[in-house]
Amino acid sequence: MATKALVTGAGGFIGHHLVKYLQEKGYWVRGVDIKNPDFEPSDADEFQLLDLRLEDNCMQATDGVDEVYNLAADMGGIGYITASHADIARNNILINANMLEASRINKISRFLYSSSACIYPMYKQTEADVTPLKETDAYPADPEEGYGWEKLFTEKMCQYYLEDHGLETRSVRFHNVYGPIGTYDGGKEKAPAALCRKIALASDVDSIEVWGDGEQTRSFMYISDCVEGIFRIAQSDYRNPLNLGTDHLVSINELIDIISGIAGKTIDKDYDLTKPQGVRGRNSDNSLLRDVLNWEPGITLEEGLVTTYRWISEQTLVQSEKVVS
Repeated sequence: MATKALVTGAGGFIGHHLVKYLQEKGYWVRGVDIKNPDFEPSDADEFQLLDLRLEDNCMQATDGVDEVYNLAADMGGIGYITASHADIARNNILINANMLEASRINKISRFLYSSSACIYPMYKQTEADVTPLKETDAYPADPEEGYGWEKLFTEKMCQYYLEDHGLETRSVRFHNVYGPIGTYDGGKEKAPAALCRKIALASDVDSIEVWGDGEQTRSFMYISDCVEGIFRIAQSDYRNPLNLGTDHLVSINELIDIISGIAGKTIDKDYDLTKPQGVRGRNSDNSLLRDVLNWEPGITLEEGLVTTYRWISEQTLVQSEKVVS
């Protein structure tokens, strides 16, 4: 009999891809979200529209499954998470507390929680040439306001449910995931998707708006590496939080140049220093990930951006044709 998995947030970017991955692994999958997927129907064997801020809905979602991949969250790009501290903190704490308790009551065998690199202290991310962040760097705590604090608190809740109730919890700290079939406009998109959209809409010789001076740095992980890592971490015996990202650091200016090259366009940059840009630099230290899993993400930024740009370019073309018609 196939193992039954629940993917919450299955209408979102990572959750949608994770459902596909688990299906290919032979799982029976229930997807749950407050909304349907934006770009294509879910591959889930069963898809339920539920508000997981409500306890009864979490009990329904976890009923009869073996493993939980808890990706449901109120989140978005830097513009959204810096402007919505109260909403994000409230919504996500309710989701995660109720999902942990429902998983305990329904005797779930494995519970994976999707945390974030936003839990890392702001004081360690003040330089563009940042030292890669190790899992032990999380304390003394000084995470990003709102989103970072609730992520760090839920990591502790996972620890407590393991220690007090024996619920096998795993926590994964995502570092900037990108790829096709994800949000690329509307205010909740991440930097790679936003830049792909802007460049796709630009003419062959044009300029785009850049938030900040473009020298802020990040590492970026392609979606197929992400879901592979999620599964490996969930099935591992390692119970403490783990980074999941690449350790290839690039500036936003370099990211724009890579995408421009893929698009075959000459793009100038118009910097808006009034817009939020997050921490100055953030990179993943993958030493522990390699030790635990004997694996790490391997798809290069250039490889992943080719697929991502092509998909977003096609979507913007379809939107333009709809407007014209």
